This record gives sequence, structure tokens and C-alpha cells, in this order.
Amino acid sequence: MGPRGGRGLYVGRRAAALLAVLLLALLAALLALAALYGRCRQEAPPPARPSPAAPGPTAPPGPTAAGGSGRRLPGHLLPLHYDLELWPRVRPGQAGPFSFSGQVNITVRCRQDTDAAVLHSSGLRSYGVPAVRGPLPEPGAAVEVARLRQEAADEVTVLELRGRLRAGRRYVLQLGFQGRLEEDLDGLFLTRYTDQGRSSMLIASQLEPTYARTVYPCFDEPALKATFNIRIVHDPSYVALSNMPAIDVSEMKDENGSLWAVTTFNTSLKMSTYLTAFVICDFDYVTRTERGNEIRIWARKEAVKNGYVDYALNITGPIFSFLEDLLNVSYPLPKTDLVALPDFGAGAMENWGLMTFQESSLMYLPSDKFTSRKAMIAVIVSHELGHQWFGNLVTMNWWNDLWLNEGLASYFEYLGATFVEPKLSLDKIFYDHVVQPVLREDNEIGVRSLSESEDKIKGSFSLMSLFDSITYNKGASITWMLSGFLTEKLFIRALTSYLRQFSFSNANQDDLWTHIQMVVDAQDKVQLPASVKQVMDSWTCQNGFPVLTLNVTTGTISQEQFLNKKNENSTDSYNNTWIIPVSWMRNGSSQPLMWLDKSSKMFPEMQVSESEYDWILLNVNLSGYYRVNYDQLNLKRLARLLENDPKAIPAVSRFQLIDDGFALTQFGYIQIETALELTKYLAREDELFIWNVVLLNLVPENLESTLKNYEVYPLLKKYLLKRVLPIYRYYAGFIRQNVDALEDDYFAQVYLEKLFATVCWLGLQDCLNLSSELYAKWMDNPEYKIPFLIRRTVCCYGVAVGSDKEWNFAWEMYNHTDSTKEDKEILLSAMSCAKESWLLYRYGKELLHDVLKVMGRFVNTDVQIQELQVFYNATLEEDERVAATLLLEFTKFENMERRELLIKVANWLQKNVDD
Repeated sequence: MGPRGGRGLYVGRRAAALLAVLLLALLAALLALAALYGRCRQEAPPPARPSPAAPGPTAPPGPTAAGGSGRRLPGHLLPLHYDLELWPRVRPGQAGPFSFSGQVNITVRCRQDTDAAVLHSSGLRSYGVPAVRGPLPEPGAAVEVARLRQEAADEVTVLELRGRLRAGRRYVLQLGFQGRLEEDLDGLFLTRYTDQGRSSMLIASQLEPTYARTVYPCFDEPALKATFNIRIVHDPSYVALSNMPAIDVSEMKDENGSLWAVTTFNTSLKMSTYLTAFVICDFDYVTRTERGNEIRIWARKEAVKNGYVDYALNITGPIFSFLEDLLNVSYPLPKTDLVALPDFGAGAMENWGLMTFQESSLMYLPSDKFTSRKAMIAVIVSHELGHQWFGNLVTMNWWNDLWLNEGLASYFEYLGATFVEPKLSLDKIFYDHVVQPVLREDNEIGVRSLSESEDKIKGSFSLMSLFDSITYNKGASITWMLSGFLTEKLFIRALTSYLRQFSFSNANQDDLWTHIQMVVDAQDKVQLPASVKQVMDSWTCQNGFPVLTLNVTTGTISQEQFLNKKNENSTDSYNNTWIIPVSWMRNGSSQPLMWLDKSSKMFPEMQVSESEYDWILLNVNLSGYYRVNYDQLNLKRLARLLENDPKAIPAVSRFQLIDDGFALTQFGYIQIETALELTKYLAREDELFIWNVVLLNLVPENLESTLKNYEVYPLLKKYLLKRVLPIYRYYAGFIRQNVDALEDDYFAQVYLEKLFATVCWLGLQDCLNLSSELYAKWMDNPEYKIPFLIRRTVCCYGVAVGSDKEWNFAWEMYNHTDSTKEDKEILLSAMSCAKESWLLYRYGKELLHDVLKVMGRFVNTDVQIQELQVFYNATLEEDERVAATLLLEFTKFENMERRELLIKVANWLQKNVDD
């Protein structure tokens, strides 16, 4: 990810004016975007190879759509088996355009008499004469094809027949096809890369959700599973990979006498079309065997030689074994290939037996001592391995229940990652990376429910839009909550039953609820207030989530949907009610789980006495997917407890209290002063992930320059510095003396940059001095590596507190031939931190264009860039007057609610800054 605009800027008034205009543009853009959204759930012989004597195929027209027509196939035919041959016409070093051809023979069972065979096809041209053989096993039997009709808008091919296919009989559909081989990273695609100093190219596939139909005619729906025999014709210098092990490599000549290799693969297990996969490359690999499963990691030769994929190899087998043992269901394939692709749009894909990854998601440099990179790889690999059970072995019936694939895999990714990296704190990372981010998204009017009805999921846009944080993060959060109130033992037992029942088949969420109910009914320790379906449908079939309001005087808890009370279009008219597991703690002691199954309910156990030491904490460790709003009495007691003994409240609950407090403020449930009371204790807070959520709320990155324009800044500076100093000094000591000691501190690697950037922005002299010292070290010795944990901050403030000498060094390193893309982005950001804006302008419009992109990434058109350049020139020419005028206009049009909020913060800080 590139640098974040405005991060740690230390600028003069001219640049401040520029930032003000950028912020105004961003505000307008966000308001415009918000207005756009409204409220929204092997019986056939092998295929005949095209005759070598026949002329080679010409490239057909491109696909009509991005994959994913809303049309469902009629239920007349059920695919049983595919014999598929693919022939990409690609030679090393060859110039494009490129194409591929192929032949597919699909054995089907007729379920209802029909005189037409309808299957998916998009962007493919028919090649040769289509045929229908059968009924099987009658020798020589066939049904004549009257014509083949392609319906591009619906992405289907229709074989119109002169006879009828009869219910209960089997037939073979035979089709030849051609397609274009593009570089668009979808379907079957070509990508170019550099390895060991020379240019190379490879062919790979990405077929989820509905791109299989762009590669070969097929029944491209997840429930229409079949087995596959696959052959790939390719240049002999390449190796071909698919879902199953290769069983033969032979040779053939084309019509010109040129030699091609033919790789034949073993028969696959029964699977969905979107899981078929193909890679043709000139890669090397490393390998090991785990419980009979041959695991190979493929990558560029240079990367394999340098050991960049060794870490991925070392963790893949153990994660496989962990999941097998946990789920008590064996992995059914004899081999697993993981391929690191230099360019891959999906990030990673779980294809059965042939997983593909963006190479940055799979490679770890042995020289990297820090665990954050390992953690990222472990999480991604664990996610894709989790799919081998949830998605591949058992697949959702239709895309409306995609969360059964992605939500469950997202849950197990953290279990697998912490198994191979036990120093990671599972609960803290899960709440910080999964639950809290999706709670911030899952509260808008237009956000959909986790599981939608099938008829709502139509069209390619709808399918692609399902691959979002609701499916992944909310799905994982709901799964975490479910495991919590069931107990992990019962939850895993239910999953095992579910996986065994639906292996090599499909399921919907009701099937999962049924198996959980069976396990619950077989014991008496865990009792639910309603059926599993009733409980869980309230979370998966309704959009959003609840906020619980606790009155400790009466012991009453009420629930309502968490919506923005400041938004006129956001009302409580939906009347959604959830069946909510309420974990709770009283005075530090965990209490039995309660259930809130109506809009309001009284719990006498939650009434408190007059003692200020009598307090209640709900949703302990964020075990439930909801926010909590406490009454003033309990909130004051919790705030006092935090000041006196913060460790009495678990770390994740402290995180939750602060995040809930600011979210409740933002949405109009409480006043900002109430949330700020929870921050008084922060001098005693030593958890970086908690400090990060504090800073995200008190010093949003896109508000840093705005805050300086108000009286709040000096007060905020005094208030925050007093509290942040202890944790800053703790980590500054490591930076100065032994930064390697932080190699196992995951949150330091993720969030220390934000902490240091804020402290420097607040003007702490020690932070500015540290930045200058480390930057000077780099200037003295360009081989010196600034600690990457705070590299962006050091570069920014090294330039900001320096002279033109420091700026010129950044400019020199920016133009250095060895600078990576990330280096250049960091240096651009650093140069924008200069106090004297003339330093930027003297190097011309090209640099200014780049810096403006870094300072305001939302400005992305040439017209906007030109307008900003005109403004910048005017500011230089007219000096302070133009900047002052623009700042005045900015404060006129700025969101009045934000100004009022800042005034409230200032007033509160004025009273509490010395506490």
C-alpha cells in the first residue's frame, strides 16, 4: 500500500492551504459518493483433438461481459464428467495477439425431456462441428444438432436438436471452441514478468465466480459439480499444471510440423467449474510431503533460488495437518501446488490442488527478521487451505450463501496462522483486523445482509459485489460468535458432521444450522433460547447489527439497530431484532451467559449497588457482533476503574470500550465528552493496538492539518502528549538501542508508525530529534537501513526539521536507479513534508504532480491536477493572501457538524487537560 495522504505532515502555511483545498475536495467527493448509495441478499471417450492438418484458429471477438450473467441454466441436464483439452497458442518470446483453442466432451444425465442443450459460454467462438452422442451406452447412437445458437447477453450457448434427449438417459455433448488470450487477469490469461534478468511470460487462470465459461463451454454454476479429465497442449519449454497430478507428457506436431507437448492429468474429484485451474509456466519449485500429500511451491526461478518461498513451504504442511486433525476430515487430494504469480488480480485463489497467489502474498525474504510479514503470509495461506474444506469439499448451493465459503475460511485463517506462529495474539489480531473494521462498515443504510435470497443475486455486478467485507469479515465475526456461545468443541463437532454429510456436494446455510442443531440436541450443557436457525438467521438474514443499551439501575437491556441518528434517512423504522448472546462481567468476575431475545428485557442480576466499585461490563472480549451503550452511572464507574486499575478490564474489552464510545458519538447516541472520559487513563495503557484505535478516533489522518486550524490543537497536544509519553519512550528505547528485539512484537510492526507519526506531529522534541538522528545516519551512509517500523515518519520529519540539504538528499534518492516503487512513494511523501514549499516548485511540474498525488490520492484526473497546479502557482505569486482567502472559504464551507464537534472537544480538553 502506498503512503497515506497527510500522514505526519509538518508544513508551512502555503502547503497548509493546499491541504485545506484537498480536504475540501475529499469532503465533497465523499458526500457525492454517499448520495449514490441507497438501501439494498468418465464415461465418454477422450475429446477429439483438432486435426493438425486443419488451419489454426483465428482470434475470436472478446467476451461480451465480465462474467456472470444473471440467467440460470434450465434444469434439464446434469453434468457428470468433462473431457477437456486446452491449447494456448503461445511460444516463448512470441508477440501477440494470442489465442487458445480446445475441445470439450461433457457427459450429462438428462433429467427432463428436452430438444435443446443449454450451457454457459462467453466470448468463445464455436470451432468445428458440435455433436451430441447417445444415449449411452448404445454404440453409434447420436442426436443430430440442427444448429448452435450463442446468446451473448445471457452468456449461454444453445444446441438446438432435431430429436429429443430423454429423461434418465446419458449423453455426451461435444464442442470445439476458440478464445482470445488476454492480459486482463480473468479467465485464462497471459502475464509477463522478468526472471533472472530476462523477460518471460506465463499463462494462468482465475475462474471464480463465473469465468470458467470464458475458457470452455460448461455448466458454470457452483452446484453443477462433475469430474474432469484435463489435457493441456503447450510449448515444450513450459510445464503445465492443473488440479490433479500429471500422469503423462507426450508430444504432437501441429499443421506446420511444429512440436508441442501434451500434458495429461489424472481424473479429478467431483468439483465446481470455478475451481478448475490451469498454469503454464517456466517456474522452479520447492517441495515436501505431508501425510502423503505432495506439496510444491512454484515461483520465479530467482525467487526459488533465493529462498523466498521456503517459509510458505514450511508452514503449508503443518497447517494442512492442523486443519485435518481439528476437523477430523482428511484432505482428499494426492498433491497440492501453490503458485506465486508475479501479477494476479485476485490476491489468492483456492483452486482445488492448484492454488494461485499474488507473489507478494507468498514470498518472505529470509533477511526479514520481523514477524508481521510472516503473519500476513500465514493468514493468506491458511485462508486458502481452509477453503479446501469450506468451498472445495463442500460448496455453497448458490452465490447468495458465499459466506459459507469465505466467512468460514476467514475464521479458520486466524486459527491456522496462530498455530504456525504461536507468538501472535489471536484474539487481539482478530478483533483489530476483522471485527472492528466491519463494524465500521456494517452500519450504512445500503449495506446488505450476510445471506441474501437467491433471486436477489443476479448479474455479474451483483456476484462480484458479494466478495466484500460483509462476506469475509462479518461472516468470520458471526462464526466467532457462534463458536463462542456453542463452545468450540460443539462447534467443531457440528462442522465435522456438516463436512461429512455434504462432501463433494453442495449446501446452504440451513444445512449448516441443521447439523449444529443436531449436536446441540445431543447434549444438555449448552442451552439456547430458540432453535439454531432462529438464532442465526437473525444475524445472517438481516442487514446491520444491534447496539445494546444497559441501564444498571433497573438492570434493563434494550436493543436497536445501530444506525446514524444524525442522518434523516437513517431511521429506526426497520424494527430489526436479534437473538443476542450477552457475555458479561461484574466487578472483574465472569458471569453466566445471558440471552436477549426481544427488544427489551430486565436482568435483575445486572442491577448495581451504590458502591462506585460495583460495575458491569457487557460483550466481554467482543465475543458478540454488536456495540454496547452504557448509562452514565456505569460509564463513570468504568472510566474510574480504567484510571485506577486498567488491567481489571481485559485488553480487548478496553479496545472495545473506546471504539464503541467514539462510534456512539459519531452516530449521535452519546456526546463526545462521554467518549473522551474513557481516554483519561491512557498514560497507563501499554497496548499498541488500543493506542491505534484511540489515535484513529482522536487524530484521523485526513484531519491532521484541519485540527491545526482550530483552538483544539494546543489543548489536544498537551492532553495527548502527557498520556502517550510512557509508551512512546518504551518503544523509542528499542528504536535507539535494539530494534531487533521487536521482531516478535506484531502490533509494533503494524502500528508503531502511526504512534510515532502522531507524537512527531504533536511536536515532541525527542521524536523530532530521533527522526533527525536516523535520517542523518542515512545521509552519512546510504547503505544504512532506517528501521522500517517508523521509516515513513523518520523520512518525513528528517526533511521537515532539516534544511534544503535534507530535502535534496531525498530528491537524490528518489531519482536513484535502485529505488523501489515503495521507496519512491515514501520519499515523495517525505518531500511533501518540507516547511518551505518553494523546494517542491523549483523542480517543476513533474515532481509537483507526483507529490500532489501522494498528498491527495483522491485527486486522480489530469484536470484536477492542473487546477491544483494553478492554485499552487497563484499561492506562490500572491504569497499569503491567496492562501488565507482559500482557508477562509474552506472554513465557510466545511461541515458545520465537524466544527461544532471540534469546539466541544476543545471545551472538554480545556477542563481536563491538566488531569
